[in-house]
Amino acid sequence: MKLVIAIIQPEKLTDVKQALSDAKVGKMTVSNVIGCGSQGGHTESYRGAFAEVNLLDKVRFEIAVNDDFVKPAVDAIVKGARTGKIGDGKIFVVPLEECIRVRTGETGEEAIG
Repeated sequence: MKLVIAIIQPEKLTDVKQALSDAKVGKMTVSNVIGCGSQGGHTESYRGAFAEVNLLDKVRFEIAVNDDFVKPAVDAIVKGARTGKIGDGKIFVVPLEECIRVRTGETGEEAIG
């Protein structure tokens, strides 16, 4: 079992959700987050004052998958999120020690579904 975490551009949310659906990956958690990476940030002007904005809006996906769904999930995220420009995002794949479905008490791969 793995936890796939992806940080993407907000405007690519719909494309990534559709790509994941096409890959038969339908269970996910999505959060609005802020952060910065290689993209850095930008300068904004508000009422004549300039401010450096280095924490940008992003969307974070967290998807628990069984091992055979890792590659389809990652490929779907890349397909939906890639623009070829800086700031497209990052994907992290980390081991998932345990998963428990609260409603039934199922554990492990059965709990992920």
